[in-house]
Amino acid sequence: MESKELKERAQALRSAGQTPKQIARELGVTRAVVTRLVRGVDVVRPARVHPSELPLLGCWISRQWSNGLSITDRPTDWVDDKELPEMAMGAGLVSVMVARAENGGVTTCGFLVDTYCLGVKNALPPVTSAPEEMTGTVAEFFSAYDAEPLQTPLDLARHLVFGAVDYAHSLGFEPHRDFYSAAPHLGAWEPPSRITFGLNGKPYFQQGPHDNPERIMRTLDRTVGRDNYHFTIVPTML
Repeated sequence: MESKELKERAQALRSAGQTPKQIARELGVTRAVVTRLVRGVDVVRPARVHPSELPLLGCWISRQWSNGLSITDRPTDWVDDKELPEMAMGAGLVSVMVARAENGGVTTCGFLVDTYCLGVKNALPPVTSAPEEMTGTVAEFFSAYDAEPLQTPLDLARHLVFGAVDYAHSLGFEPHRDFYSAAPHLGAWEPPSRITFGLNGKPYFQQGPHDNPERIMRTLDRTVGRDNYHFTIVPTML
């Protein structure tokens, strides 16, 4: 290969974003040769797309998500089960999942939301897999519930997840650390939420297996006062 042609090809590949190691492998020369040929070449890097701009493939929410909550000017597509018995499976502890198309695959992320007190207790950071795996990923995420999740508009997911975070923050609680990497897939948040959180408008702490009840109740005592919240705890742990 003529040296001029070699240089032109190396520089074109470098401009397209390939590394010197990749170029050397493709052209059959050493990395040192490539480094000399492409010195000073501007690399055109593709602009990063914000997660909210990726094509939405689906959004799901566990049933009984609205149990114990009130909603202002509720949109008609914010559906839930017709029967909402007190403390039914899924009441107060809601799962939300979002899927978007990215680089030929499917990126999913999810949230476990305590709508009565603690906000986002857990989150699944974005994971990209093959398109044919999406159905299984959604099924596994909601496998702890008795019924299949509901497909829901993204707007509901935003009001539920971000609204619960805002509510929990007002009580003195921060969201799970992985919330921050998953949240951009929900899109921009414009408070306030249409949803009034808490069990019938009042904080209600339900102790989970990884909760520290003493710490949580001290926080609630400080932020809202002992008589202004309800709780259910394991007696031996307090």
